[in-house]
Amino acid sequence: MQLTDKIVLVTGSTRGIGLATAHAFAKAGAQVILHGRKQPSDEILAQFADYQHQPAVCLGDLSSEEAVAELLSAVKEIGVVDILVNNAGITDDSLAMGMKPAQFMHVIQTNLIGTFNLTQPIFKQMLKKRAGTIINLSSVVGIGGNIGQANYAASKAGIIGLTKTLAKEGAMRGIRVNAIAPGMIATDMTAALSDKVQTEILEQIPLKRFGEAQEIAETAIFLAQNDYITGQTIVVDGGMIG
Repeated sequence: MQLTDKIVLVTGSTRGIGLATAHAFAKAGAQVILHGRKQPSDEILAQFADYQHQPAVCLGDLSSEEAVAELLSAVKEIGVVDILVNNAGITDDSLAMGMKPAQFMHVIQTNLIGTFNLTQPIFKQMLKKRAGTIINLSSVVGIGGNIGQANYAASKAGIIGLTKTLAKEGAMRGIRVNAIAPGMIATDMTAALSDKVQTEILEQIPLKRFGEAQEIAETAIFLAQNDYITGQTIVVDGGMIG
């Protein structure tokens, strides 16, 4: 698939992996729609100044059906989404034995249900035009689990199941759906970890470094362009889970 002039909606794209992914698609000539809960800063918008298309911005809390409806209305003014990258997500860590039900559900509501809330109407549009690509951000935690992240792991495992199902349902009409499962990526979240914790994590990674957001963005570009990959989860983790 050629990406020039394609409309690409990247959720959670005002920082980290989402922002890097938005840059990668914009660099490839796509019309990118940035998304977040808050308006991106002028500094972030200025980063796109040299690309063919300037990014549009659509805001909204994906865990709210009403907010998603408003978001889709704003997106409609821009055009029909060709590529959807579901990146938005949160964490709220605690050992399972002490995790409150509300704490568990908040992460599920945002990461998994929020992804479905946005994906379903866009998937319907793709079915009608018999074309489209969806890329979902999962996590190695959704494959291998992680201590203190029962809610996050469940949400990201659900993303993989959703990906595989939508891939089967969309294939006959030319729609491809894949997932990316990043390992430890150098973001604000990893930067906040203590030196001790970072060292412990690095010992588990054969490549002995954290990944870069750009490396996840490059994987998203690959999945968008390769027309014969669907229903797959691409692990990008430096060998962490083998």
